[in-house]
Amino acid sequence: MSTVPAAIGAPHAAVATTALGFRLDSHAGRWLGRLTRATEALSGIVLAVDVMVVFVSVIFRYFLHDPVDWAEEIARALMIVLVFFGAATVLARSQHVGIDLFRDQLPAGWQPALIQAGHWIIAGVSGGLFVSSLLLLLDTYGQTTSIGLPQWLYVYPVVIGSGFMTLFGVANACNGPRHVVIRTFAICAALAVAVFGWNALIPGHALSHGLLLAAGFVGGMSLGVPIGFVLTFASLLYFLSDPSLPMLVYAQQVMAGTDHFVLLAIPFFVLAGLLMESNGMSSRLIELLLRVFGRVRGGLGLITITATAFFSGVSGSKLADIAAVGGIVMPAVRRTRQDPNEAAGLLACTAVMAETIPPCINMIIMGFVANISIAGLFMAGLVPAAVMALALATLAVVVGKKIDPDEAFEHRTPLLPLLGGALVALVMVGMIGKGVTSGVATSTEVSAFAVIYALVVGGLAFREMSLGALARLFMRSAAMAGGILFIVAAASSVSYALTIEQIPQLVSATMIAFAHHYGSNMFLLLSVLVMVIFGAVLEGAPALIIFGPLLTPIAQQLGINPLHFGTVMVIAMGLGLFAPPIGLGLFATCAITGTQVRNVARPMFKYLAVLLATLIVLVLVPSFSLWLPNRFGL
Repeated sequence: MSTVPAAIGAPHAAVATTALGFRLDSHAGRWLGRLTRATEALSGIVLAVDVMVVFVSVIFRYFLHDPVDWAEEIARALMIVLVFFGAATVLARSQHVGIDLFRDQLPAGWQPALIQAGHWIIAGVSGGLFVSSLLLLLDTYGQTTSIGLPQWLYVYPVVIGSGFMTLFGVANACNGPRHVVIRTFAICAALAVAVFGWNALIPGHALSHGLLLAAGFVGGMSLGVPIGFVLTFASLLYFLSDPSLPMLVYAQQVMAGTDHFVLLAIPFFVLAGLLMESNGMSSRLIELLLRVFGRVRGGLGLITITATAFFSGVSGSKLADIAAVGGIVMPAVRRTRQDPNEAAGLLACTAVMAETIPPCINMIIMGFVANISIAGLFMAGLVPAAVMALALATLAVVVGKKIDPDEAFEHRTPLLPLLGGALVALVMVGMIGKGVTSGVATSTEVSAFAVIYALVVGGLAFREMSLGALARLFMRSAAMAGGILFIVAAASSVSYALTIEQIPQLVSATMIAFAHHYGSNMFLLLSVLVMVIFGAVLEGAPALIIFGPLLTPIAQQLGINPLHFGTVMVIAMGLGLFAPPIGLGLFATCAITGTQVRNVARPMFKYLAVLLATLIVLVLVPSFSLWLPNRFGL
């Protein structure tokens, strides 16, 4: 896994070099750092305001029975600010996620130039999005939304956010050895001129739009470009090569990928999970689990499985869950002299197990893009998650050892405060679970309520967070959400290009013919294989955004229940995301736990084998997914 090197916001990046060879002094570097911090602060403020808007809307709708008509429009507009400002912050901090495995297979002498070329691609994509959003802004003047707000209210955040991304992208691209910067810029510019010059001068033999889309995707992945920019790069090449497509549609499609109220649940649940971790709720719950299960054979494994399941019922983000659980369990693993590689492998597999525990972000995305009931998906995912948890727990007991819980703690919390803290956490988990599966409120409304609960009840119960720490937490949550939702936005532009190329129809015809020949179960297994592969390559969410709308209608034509199909697709995506050798989730897990992928892979395979076998059973026995939805009429 790679991130963009040379973070402009980092202290050591105060001095950079431009592509023209001029030296940027420390004043310019400090100015970029201040701009990064200002963008972070604004993102955090926007997230806080958005939470309050949705929370006030919940109060008025459900308690005062007086709905606030403008709340959803305002919340959506604020979310667009959050996405593009958050994405700019993540770029400045060099925290966008990509895969460098393919690039690392090339000769070592090429690496500096390849990394630098990736920087120029990011800068070029950001600049293209900035220009396109300016055209879109001019086109929207005079237009209004359904409640009379000016349409440009939604476009300005894209313009300013993409402008910041362009600035940070260029600064990163210029922050390297002068000769490498100049040479790679010249090569990238020459390639761009050659490709588009060829298409303009020799239209009879022009490179097809679909070929450029594929070339942009494969080329960006090979260079280790972060996945969000790989997708926007591929779609940008497509839009630039097709003169029949107005350039403003590019920004319009990127913006449309996040302009949906239901997606607000993602940043809100991420924030709720981080609040639970930071105010001490998670540590108390895990310490209680250690005291209860610690002396049981395989106790640490059971605690890891149980804790991940609990935290998945709050944050929705698997990496946030791993950070919360791993940050507490891994020190206990080392203090009790257990194998950290074994523990890290199991931790990664528990994230796969918890993919369908509500309020999972990927379940929200799957329901959104495939037009499946999100409440139904949440209900459908509970039994499969329990089955996978039971399978992992059985293996953990078989291969595990007993530990002395007293060795796991540096300082033991008194029992009554420990029970009280764990109870507060369990109430929060139960409240979210009841809210998102009952259908009484939307997942976005439940997530806003969960944030307020974690702030107020957690703050009053534990008082472990200062105002400064709380502000930093909001900024961190906004950056995480911006990084996640920028990938969603980028994948939306690729989906639009694929639709124009009639890829959905081609896939549909091929898969239907396959299903008619081999049966619906083989179609399901093939779909699972596709999601495992692309879940590893595309970071998960883009795979769901691209293949969810393609495959779900086919499944419905074949008589497969969409709740069952959506559930197994999300699990398969998670299996690819956390499986070696290229699963981004596994790289992130190893970074969090202080382990190496090559050391974790071997002990992890037995857990992956159990998950794979369980997934096949879940695919072939739909009643695991459908029992609860049928029982509750979903």
